[in-house]
Amino acid sequence: MDFVTIMGFDDLMYPLQNQGLAVVFTWVAMIFLFVIPYEMSVTQLGATFGDRQDSGLASWVRRASHSDVLGYATAWMYWAACLPYIVDVANSTIVALGWLILGNNSLGHRMSNFMFGLLTFVVILIFVVFENFFQRSLEIMSTLGGFAMFFMTILFVVMTVWSLLHGGHIATQPFNLHAFIPSFSSQYWSTTGLLMFAACGAEIVIPYLKRMKHPNRDFPKSMWMLAFMTAFLAIFGTLALAMFFNANHLPNDLKMNGSFYAFRMLGERMGLGKSLMYIFAVVQTLYMLAQLAVLLDSVSWVIAGDVSEKFIPKWFAKRDKNGRPMHSYVITSGLCLLLLLLSGTLPSINSIFNWLLNLNGIVFPFKNCWIFIAFILIRWHQNEFKSGFVFIKKRWAALGVGWFCLIFSFVCAMMGFLPQDVAVATHAWNHQLLLNLFAVFALFVAGLILPVWAWIERRMTQRG
Repeated sequence: MDFVTIMGFDDLMYPLQNQGLAVVFTWVAMIFLFVIPYEMSVTQLGATFGDRQDSGLASWVRRASHSDVLGYATAWMYWAACLPYIVDVANSTIVALGWLILGNNSLGHRMSNFMFGLLTFVVILIFVVFENFFQRSLEIMSTLGGFAMFFMTILFVVMTVWSLLHGGHIATQPFNLHAFIPSFSSQYWSTTGLLMFAACGAEIVIPYLKRMKHPNRDFPKSMWMLAFMTAFLAIFGTLALAMFFNANHLPNDLKMNGSFYAFRMLGERMGLGKSLMYIFAVVQTLYMLAQLAVLLDSVSWVIAGDVSEKFIPKWFAKRDKNGRPMHSYVITSGLCLLLLLLSGTLPSINSIFNWLLNLNGIVFPFKNCWIFIAFILIRWHQNEFKSGFVFIKKRWAALGVGWFCLIFSFVCAMMGFLPQDVAVATHAWNHQLLLNLFAVFALFVAGLILPVWAWIERRMTQRG
């Protein structure tokens, strides 16, 4: 379940388009400086609070800070941060189905922006209903989707090596040490948040941690395995892509269609025609639907789980016959619709896809800040918070790592506001900058609605 929300083949495409071959250096640095500390911090937080974590990250912050206000603020920000991801996954589902049906990249020419947004919203609504009728759907879909995508990515790497050994050429030239060195420009830093987004999400499955037979023993092992899988796919997958794509001259629609181009080129080079592309389209569809299932369920639990009742209206806390927070699903769908309406102001389906994807590079690093705030708090008061797993024994070293990751996440979030994929200071650049500012502001400030509603509800009850 965790892997399916973190690393997919698409997560190799947009970093390559943003940073070129130098992204390999960034991936290696990110794995050691951020990904491993991030996943081990999540592990210690999960082990510290045991089964008292229906809201995952929100529970951690609430209990570590002894503050209901911070707990609710975390829950809302975490929820809001996942909404662009949900819309992005639903978009990717439509794109995958387009390749499966049409066999090419003509979806953007055959479909209007309105129809693309409408179908995206329909997919989200279908899964809201689907998950409440089929209670086992979450585990089944995430297991199938995760294994299938991991297998396809490994297959791509292995077949790329086979192709090179049998006379295949490297598309990216020059392919030398200098090509792997980043420029460290403002554009470089503005896109690093997307790598953080690509490699994060481990805390999403925390509400399901209590379903493990031996969570204190097995969860740390699973996080190390997750870090290894992420590192392998990010580094070797990117190198494999550089064999087929010229990293210095990449297609404009690589973020949306690059995965399908890659498997089509691999199949053609191996004499298999488009068969690999069609197989990947099936896997991608299954994988995206699995992501959507996990995201919609886990994100809805964040705001409806371990949050103080004074911030939540009574109607919002009601559950359906299966114990699921249905009103949370409804508001999730409503805010996703807001993002789709905002994206409808962009000129093409490719620009819509890219903007919603890039938005994750802002909100996810902001969400990560709360993880490291919770980690710093439990290590600062480590005599109060006992854990079966401790990341870094020395308190001062653990605090140093926590502060570094917190500051790094915040800087990536702020730099992420700078638009990507468009020329600086153009009308398109100004348009996307305003969209970024408004979307993030709207998503985070909308969190005031529920506490105000709950306050009005209490006042009316008192007067009655």
